[in-house]
Amino acid sequence: MAVTMSADRFEELVGDALDLIPPELASAIDNVVVLIEPRNPEDPHLLGLYHGIALTERDSHYGGSLPDTVTIYREAILDVCGDEREVVEEVAITVIHEIAHYFGIDEDRLHELGWG
Repeated sequence: MAVTMSADRFEELVGDALDLIPPELASAIDNVVVLIEPRNPEDPHLLGLYHGIALTERDSHYGGSLPDTVTIYREAILDVCGDEREVVEEVAITVIHEIAHYFGIDEDRLHELGWG
């Protein structure tokens, strides 16, 4: 059963999840925008998406690029959770998962680490 939650509360949870990133990693995040959208129009069940050039793939041509984006899909996450505790956990997992892509960590490695 989907959870009902205000957009403000959900945004607060995303901010809390970003605060879980260790300071030494957070300080390395550059040129990334975190967005919250209702759903991904191409895949409505997708919980989050990183779009950009991973830190490990950036070279001297990267300068001047538009910001990378991490998009967290609120309605999709609320759909898969049964209560607010599950939403808190899923938001944290999804945010960390997508930020990990920024650092060049692929899906297989994230699953090995338990962030899949």
